[in-house]
Amino acid sequence: MIDRPTIERILDAAQIVDVIQEFVPLKKRGANYLGLCPFHNEKTPSFTVSPSKEIFKCFGCGKVGNSVNFIMEHEHLTYPEALKYLAKKYHIEVVEKELTQEELEKQNERESLLVVTAYAARQFSENLFQSDEGMTVGLSYFKERGFMQATLKKFEVGYSLGKRDGFTRRALDDGYKQDFLVKTGLSIQHEDHLFDRFSGRVMFPIHSLSGQVLGFGGRVLKTDARTAKYLNSPESEIYHKSRIVYGIYQARKAITQFDKCFMVEGYTDVISLHEAGIENVVASSGTSLTQEQVRLIKRFTPNITILYDGDAAGIKASIRGIDIVLEEGLNVKIVLLPDGEDPDSYSKKVSNEEFSKYIKEKETDFIRFKTELLLDEAASDPVKKANLIRDIVRSIAVIPEMISRTVYIKECSTQLGIQEAILYHEVNKMRQKRSLQDGIKHIGQEFIPIQPPIIEKSILNGGVTTPIVEKEIIRLLMRYASKELQRRIHPDDGKEEVITVSDYIVKEIISDDLKFNDPIYKNIFGEYCFAVDQGTFIEDRNFTNNPDPKVSELAAEFLFDKYVISKIYEAKQTYIETEDMKLKEIIPDTILVFKGRKIKDYIEDIGKQIQSAQDAGDIDKAMDLQKKHMPLSDALVMISRKLGDRVTL
Repeated sequence: MIDRPTIERILDAAQIVDVIQEFVPLKKRGANYLGLCPFHNEKTPSFTVSPSKEIFKCFGCGKVGNSVNFIMEHEHLTYPEALKYLAKKYHIEVVEKELTQEELEKQNERESLLVVTAYAARQFSENLFQSDEGMTVGLSYFKERGFMQATLKKFEVGYSLGKRDGFTRRALDDGYKQDFLVKTGLSIQHEDHLFDRFSGRVMFPIHSLSGQVLGFGGRVLKTDARTAKYLNSPESEIYHKSRIVYGIYQARKAITQFDKCFMVEGYTDVISLHEAGIENVVASSGTSLTQEQVRLIKRFTPNITILYDGDAAGIKASIRGIDIVLEEGLNVKIVLLPDGEDPDSYSKKVSNEEFSKYIKEKETDFIRFKTELLLDEAASDPVKKANLIRDIVRSIAVIPEMISRTVYIKECSTQLGIQEAILYHEVNKMRQKRSLQDGIKHIGQEFIPIQPPIIEKSILNGGVTTPIVEKEIIRLLMRYASKELQRRIHPDDGKEEVITVSDYIVKEIISDDLKFNDPIYKNIFGEYCFAVDQGTFIEDRNFTNNPDPKVSELAAEFLFDKYVISKIYEAKQTYIETEDMKLKEIIPDTILVFKGRKIKDYIEDIGKQIQSAQDAGDIDKAMDLQKKHMPLSDALVMISRKLGDRVTL
């Protein structure tokens, strides 16, 4: 058996466009890629690949899945064989073994750590907006800096109370285990004492791609030279700072939409840019970019623009780490802000329009920016100029795409006054030394008319069976679980409560003790029940990368957007009603249909039992069964009236 951490490494490394493009020529169309399906004969491309969701779907033959499913289907391999195929492609060592009890416990531990961090995020948010200390200290700080409450809530920003063990005591009182509080880094144990790591700080939760809280960044508000201004969660089973960038959860949709990612340094820079209308932005949180972080961004776009503060010394130190971005084949641009400004301060000093205009006008290609910056430093010093040339050549050499390297060599030859042949020679020398291989070639934008979105015929139109409605409920959960469905005032404390799609569906089904017949749907629903109970959300990857191919194919089918809104329709401001606009009608009706089908199944079963009892001459049993039959019939009539002519049960 391949252990779970190895499987996750394989799935993280296997970029679906990279995998499929070995077998199918793909062209970029909007956020997705399009090609001729390898599983059936077609002349018009209908095979679509979504790099952001890491799934593919053919709208001709219906094949769906992730990278592993594709290799299984195309190469006729089993699940473990497909994993080994991808592991070999990405140079990942696979050691097969049986999971020990300790390893199984480690998997359970990860789930528990996520529950604790979700709880902490809720407590910190509650402190900021509802406690006297939080509003006086934390909220006042954000107000002074001009942040809106809606934006703070969007990023789940919070405050950790100043009492040294305030959070830890409350968490223990609420039943959370000391061991998990320490392992997440929320609490620190010193001898026999427990105290909070983040006391007296404003808190910035760091989310996974699907919105789960993995760790925190905390900023101290008091002026104390002995106290670190920013403090981050330590490395843990769930938090690895080298694998995540701040704001990716809130930015992923906008990055895909605009096919560009802006990179800034700090938490408040990200939040400020959102308020300035720029949502496709993430932060490195003050650390050098890692290969894992770059690959994470590359899943959504090949274009990255880095915003630098107007500090020459800091820029020279930072640009040394950008070669790793070039090495991954991304197109890197730089924006240098005015002296003394950072993205947070400058976005508040000018209007949103002026800020966006400044970025657009000042964007400079990285190689050109680096050349000009270092040329100024080298001046007429020949030794410094020689070092500069080596530095520039080193950056060009890591670019995997040959055409891009050629263009940069020509441009640098002009700027540096060096013959192209010399630069080619140096680049080739470095590439041979590093034994780099060309990576994926990013295909440019191509205009293809796109069919406007339509809402597929709902299950509510016409008669339905229990399997169909069970499948529809799971589809709605996978697509919209975390989406807000309704709000209500809690009767106990008068606070406003947000009801998500998963909250509503799980509560409606559990309260009536209803069960799913299909074992796959039953297991998936069970995971949503657990997530709702713990106050967390499930990542799409839990299903799209599930070890059970049936689950991963089902997830790919449900999560793939069949239609994309045409730019022509957007430009005409044509009103198009999509499914997510009608969830407040669709979901309650779907649950009613589910309940109606279950009642009808019960009625049919009881009818058979009544007939059997009558045939056996057991009148008493037949009468008892008839008593159960009547209220069920009444309930079915009531549901039918609520649905009206929208469904035939």
